[in-house]
Amino acid sequence: MEGREFAVETVLAPVDGTEESAAAVEYAVAVAERYDAVVHALYVLGRGVVRGIDAGTVDEEEVAETARSFLEEVEEVGAERDVAVSTSTVQGFSPTIKTRHPGSVVLDSADAVGADFVVLPRESATDAPEVLERAAEYVLAYASQPVLSV
Repeated sequence: MEGREFAVETVLAPVDGTEESAAAVEYAVAVAERYDAVVHALYVLGRGVVRGIDAGTVDEEEVAETARSFLEEVEEVGAERDVAVSTSTVQGFSPTIKTRHPGSVVLDSADAVGADFVVLPRESATDAPEVLERAAEYVLAYASQPVLSV
């Protein structure tokens, strides 16, 4: 590989509002800083939230505000290190599309934003894995980009 340099322009950081995903953001920003890249933070909504919104038992505005608040914190982490951060929110599950799950959503989003690198949480500090911990194995197995699972 002499003469070839590893280049990263966009780092995808899937998040779900947990402490583990906040830690993954720190790593994503560090990678972006090292390679003079940008970070795209993707807030992934879990199955319970998606079903609750569809059923009318979960307040969609409250979910949106929670996601906005977390993503603002992500943007602040980037600003502190002079790394540009863009954000988006996506449903990690679909009641009508069986193949739509957090792992496939992360990979599709990586392609959509042109991510060269993915950083996502792998292990939860609690007994109940969150949205992205469940997706980590799938992303690690099928991503065409390098993946850092923290």
